[in-house]
Amino acid sequence: MTFEPKKKLRIIVLVHQDLVPPDSLDELSDKDKLEVKTEYDVITTLKKMGHEVYPIGLYNQLNVIGNALMEHKPHIAFNLLEEFHGYPLYDQHVVSYLELMKQAYTGCNPRGLTLAHDKALTKMILAYHRLQVPNFAVFPINRKVRRPKRLKFPLLVKSISEEGSVGIAQASLVHDDEKLTQRVEFIHRQNKTAAIAEQYIKGREIYVGLIGNQNIQTYAPWELVMEKLPEGSENIATLKVKWDPAYQERVGLATRAAGLTPEQHKTLERLSKRIYRYLFLSGYARLDYRMTEEGQFYLLEANPNPQIARDEDFADSAAHSGVPYDQLLQKIITVGLNYQGAGQVT
Repeated sequence: MTFEPKKKLRIIVLVHQDLVPPDSLDELSDKDKLEVKTEYDVITTLKKMGHEVYPIGLYNQLNVIGNALMEHKPHIAFNLLEEFHGYPLYDQHVVSYLELMKQAYTGCNPRGLTLAHDKALTKMILAYHRLQVPNFAVFPINRKVRRPKRLKFPLLVKSISEEGSVGIAQASLVHDDEKLTQRVEFIHRQNKTAAIAEQYIKGREIYVGLIGNQNIQTYAPWELVMEKLPEGSENIATLKVKWDPAYQERVGLATRAAGLTPEQHKTLERLSKRIYRYLFLSGYARLDYRMTEEGQFYLLEANPNPQIARDEDFADSAAHSGVPYDQLLQKIITVGLNYQGAGQVT
């Protein structure tokens, strides 16, 4: 049964120009289906709900958005962009453009995107507020790799700004200075970004989905487990774990509601809302934690505008909390319309 919103809206959906989905996925390969799944799920669901939906493909021209605003006069822009002009950090500037045009939009505001995109800055802000984050060091491009003495092995090395586990593999976990140098140089070469090496926190991988602006709601904490992980491997959410179905099957990947005590659940909910506010997030986000054997929660990353395909972690967590997929999309829209930083189109 499809959820029927009270008001039918005109919605433009902003997507990468290569990810404008066809009306049907039947003719696509499994790999191609996976690439446009989020865009397809969002657009087809919004249409089924009765909204007027216009997909807008973008690469590097902001006037494409300006033309769409004039042509469709949308009530809201549903933002599914993760990059602009081939660069991941530029999505925050697209959102700034929407604010300059006084156009309501879904997802996070520009300041929240800027802070959360920088993994080092995120940790600095949270450490200032005395929240637990892994110790870390940043290694800029074209600088000699020197590990601060305070930073102890093992360390996990990754890009300071890339999302979606890009550049993360089992080899990202290093135990000596030689391997640290090799992996930092690999990130510089492969990702063309600075590298961050952070203290490896052994424990459970738990995600918390949040939605809202001033009034924030959390969804059920969600856990990533690998039931057939090879001997000697760590439960790291590598690129293969996130995006390779054959590898997922091989390691027995499963995500499910995290088994937590009521006290742990309450602690995580309170902590997540504090982090959401400290990082000036809005719209919706997913916070990635490590939970140690002692029950301590370390924030690894904050992810504004996370993956919201049907049957993926964020949507599954919401559904477990009693919010089915169509209602989740409607809630994301309502939160976007109510955000005070964006103009309202009536």
